[in-house]
Amino acid sequence: MQTPEQASLLETTATLTVKIIGVGNAADALLGALATPEFAAAQFISVNSDAAALAASSATVKINLENKLLRGLGTGGDPERGQALAEEHFSTLKAACEGAKVVFILAGLGGGAGSGISPVLAKAAREAGALVLAFVTLPFECEGNRREAQAQAALAQLKAAADGVICLPSQKIFKLINEHTGIVETFKFSGGFLLEGVRGVWQLLTRPGLIQVHFDDLRQLLHERHAENAFAFVEAAGAGRAREAVEKIIAHPLLDEGRVLAESDAVLVSLIAGKDLTMAEVNRVMEQVRRQCAHAQIIMGAAVDAALKEKLCVTIIAARQSAAPTNLSPRTETRSPATTTTVHREPAASRPVTKRRSGGSKAIQTQLPLSIISKGRFDKSEPTKHNGEDLDIPTFIRRGVPLN
Repeated sequence: MQTPEQASLLETTATLTVKIIGVGNAADALLGALATPEFAAAQFISVNSDAAALAASSATVKINLENKLLRGLGTGGDPERGQALAEEHFSTLKAACEGAKVVFILAGLGGGAGSGISPVLAKAAREAGALVLAFVTLPFECEGNRREAQAQAALAQLKAAADGVICLPSQKIFKLINEHTGIVETFKFSGGFLLEGVRGVWQLLTRPGLIQVHFDDLRQLLHERHAENAFAFVEAAGAGRAREAVEKIIAHPLLDEGRVLAESDAVLVSLIAGKDLTMAEVNRVMEQVRRQCAHAQIIMGAAVDAALKEKLCVTIIAARQSAAPTNLSPRTETRSPATTTTVHREPAASRPVTKRRSGGSKAIQTQLPLSIISKGRFDKSEPTKHNGEDLDIPTFIRRGVPLN
């Protein structure tokens, strides 16, 4: 039997198809935690290369990227294997995202599946027409340099593929635990923070509110931004709950004690409280948020949940603009054993257009003041000359060909 609140929620999400996709073993536990009546309108999908872990998943749709080469052993912690698998099954991933307006991707970065599959999945989801938000964790420092390097590389790729990335550096959890906190509890704590980010965006989009945030608002704010986001969830109760909530937001370690808000250019705020929520409390919270991020575009939603009674819950997602992504990588050309030139290609639209003037002076090709690199074992070799020309010097310099 549905409660009136659940029925209203299902009616609100009827026109907003949301698919929540967990990638790798770390995300399966998160999918299970989200399997509540609040997320009844969402479709849960698990993507993995580990057949045994996939069989135990609670997701309604399971996608196994296993192939004969892996022999049932998964990616072995290698992101390149995960990426190759995802690209091999790209059409399957894209088909799984068809029909969704929003796709949430959950993953732990640093291993083979989360780091390798997630960026390819994000690309597939965007090609399917969805707004793509990724919720990811970075490894603890104690997990080693290799996992950290793999996580950072995957994060850069994911930011280039998704519309927005909500990232939780696990190391920041140490600010919220003590030396007696168990390792299992710590990882649950980290996953719990990530789930709060998912729940905050979900509530912004789906919960019937006094002040409603529409899908088009979120899409306009995040689409093509490729931003990395920080988030925080706080709750307070009692007569001074609005002031207490603001103080917790400003001091929150995941927001770097307020510095993230000051650097943000877009902020989403979700306020949820019981039926006693007042306009004065909403105004008090938002006034302080505006002071902390004076240069940011702010989207705010406010809703009433009778189950919260005296509690006030505030979720903040702060976005910092990332540089425009590029799929172009440097190309290395070897002219001779002694000379290596790296050429960076820019998109045609970004290059300045130079008009040729007839009768003008001829352009002079100059040599860049680059430092001389040792030739190694060829250091004492005689230059290669033909008809008086030193062939070790690039052709465009020997012949005076100008480069625009």
